[in-house]
Amino acid sequence: MSFIEQHLPALVIIVPLVGGILSALFGRRTLGWAIAMFATAAVFGLCAMLLDRVLAAPTGRVEYFMSNWPAPFGIAFVVDSLNASVLLIIAIIAAVVTLYARPSIQSEIPADRLPAFWGIWLFCLTGLLGITITGDAFNLYVLLEISSLATYVLIAMGKFRERRALTASMNYLVLGTIGASFILVGIGFLYSITGTLNMEDMAMRLREIYATWETGEPQYKRATVTGFGFLMIGLFLKLALFPLHGWLPNAYTYSPSAVSALLAATATKVGAYIAIRFLYTIMGTDFAFGDAISSDQVIIIAASLAILVGSWLAMRQQNLKKMLAFSSLAQIGYIALGVAIANPDGLAGAIIHLFNHALTKGGMFLALGIVVYRLGGVTLDDLRGLGRKMPITMAAFTAGGLGLIGVPLTAGFVSKWYLVGGAIEAGRPDLAIVILVGSILALMYVWKAVEVIYFQKAAEERLVILDSTGSRLREAPVTMLVPTVILIAASIWFGIDADTSSHVAHRAAETLLRGIGGIAP
Repeated sequence: MSFIEQHLPALVIIVPLVGGILSALFGRRTLGWAIAMFATAAVFGLCAMLLDRVLAAPTGRVEYFMSNWPAPFGIAFVVDSLNASVLLIIAIIAAVVTLYARPSIQSEIPADRLPAFWGIWLFCLTGLLGITITGDAFNLYVLLEISSLATYVLIAMGKFRERRALTASMNYLVLGTIGASFILVGIGFLYSITGTLNMEDMAMRLREIYATWETGEPQYKRATVTGFGFLMIGLFLKLALFPLHGWLPNAYTYSPSAVSALLAATATKVGAYIAIRFLYTIMGTDFAFGDAISSDQVIIIAASLAILVGSWLAMRQQNLKKMLAFSSLAQIGYIALGVAIANPDGLAGAIIHLFNHALTKGGMFLALGIVVYRLGGVTLDDLRGLGRKMPITMAAFTAGGLGLIGVPLTAGFVSKWYLVGGAIEAGRPDLAIVILVGSILALMYVWKAVEVIYFQKAAEERLVILDSTGSRLREAPVTMLVPTVILIAASIWFGIDADTSSHVAHRAAETLLRGIGGIAP
């Protein structure tokens, strides 16, 4: 076994961390972007290798112990099919968006701030990857804070184009800090109960504690319920699950275009991963979804409202970045709904939607970033007639919209098919109706944009559409156009040939439902 194969889990974290330091120190002119591009491409290759090893492993998991300290005394990385697939999602999005980002970021951020930007960009990626791969609860909190602090700064850098980015960043900082504090308190409760921070060890000790609740001397019942409550509130804030979504719309709308794409495609997906990991493999569904707690019912209500309210709010927007932001609120609802349904099709649908939504929404935000690059704005008025002036960009945006609706032969159709099947299997046809109504609302807000793009002409003074520099409007640079098309084309490909994503998702779902996931026994 080569050095790289032996240390794959550690390299997934070390490469972007070192790249971030080098970018911040030496990233003048385009060198910062070049370092970031190399680091994200390397991480993509490492994550692909790691997923292949997990799928080939007899145990279905890969373990790595920092400094060879055995668990639970040392820091462990434990990778199964769930977090290996999430790692690959993050790596794909990071590599593609970094390829796209150079001209976009150079047009939105002053040159003297670029080295810091690329360094923080890679630190954000380091935190997201670390959260997903770690097997230690406290390290998860630390890495969550690293990614969050980097995200606050990345959003605030949108101030050079739109001053409201500062307010959006501050709002996210306040709510994100509250969420992180709740998570830390929840982890503290679990540590005080179990005496360990290793997730696998914590899960085993919690099972022993649960066994005492059927006896005359139940142990730590109130503390466990209280810790779980803190943890879930914090995670729902980070996930932006309705009604704890207040930070999300403005953060996505006013951040730099490449940052919007990265966050929409990765940040909430990592929040969903953490929720799945704690619900299924640490706390266990017998506890989390049992009669005493019934958190699944709370999640179902919140997710259903997220789908309906998020889609309705998306219809009301004139700014298309904000429309996609509220659409993301609805898509988070679909993921949470599948998690709470807790059967093979429902959970597989949630995991597939993690992947599908990352591709679709990432590609759509990249398409809008091209419009910002050329026109300086993304209101409905800005997009009038662009179907003729920027045909490839607008076709990519429209194809992504079809995925949000769930049109057959798109990736969105596959995940919604599984979610509807899971809802019916669970005896909840009402949830299937919610999913279908959400798709109808998505059709309405996507059509609102398509109508303006293809069936309306520019105003009289803009019959010859000019870009923000006064030149005749034209398509985006190839380095921006190709990454956009890659993500949207991938979302269509996985709608036509869904075998790979469905296989990995079903394997992860079955493992979680058996209670023998990569973290818990």
